[in-house]
Amino acid sequence: MKKQLGFTLIELMIVVVIITILASVAWPSYQGHVKSTRRADAQGALMGLAQAMEKHFTQNGSYKAAADGGDTGAPGIFATEAPLDGGTKFYNLRITAADDTSYTLQAQPKNGQAGDGNIQLKSSGEKAWDRGNDGSLVEAGDLCWRKSCS
Repeated sequence: MKKQLGFTLIELMIVVVIITILASVAWPSYQGHVKSTRRADAQGALMGLAQAMEKHFTQNGSYKAAADGGDTGAPGIFATEAPLDGGTKFYNLRITAADDTSYTLQAQPKNGQAGDGNIQLKSSGEKAWDRGNDGSLVEAGDLCWRKSCS
């Protein structure tokens, strides 16, 4: 009697089902990691913009007029989008408030990051992330850049 070589259809279907289950578990985790990495890059860009604001203050004695065409809006002293390098941009960098002695900066999500909530940095060092994407950055759970604030 001749011995058959190969796999049966049932064996192949079991392997496909196992791979599908593994992929369905791993994919959301991967997507969450990608969003987290993009957010971390935007936080770094905000820190760079804060350094540019401090340089502007040193040269001008005020934080005013650091934005294109006025005191608020897209920065005229730094990049306007994050990531700073690479192709697709996932955040707009904005100066949302600036006066003689203080400023507020935001990274506003767009493209594949839309709905992730604004990230904010104030001249006082206060950090916030609108986790619920409800437009409010004053809730206790929003007043840090970590996964959870306590």
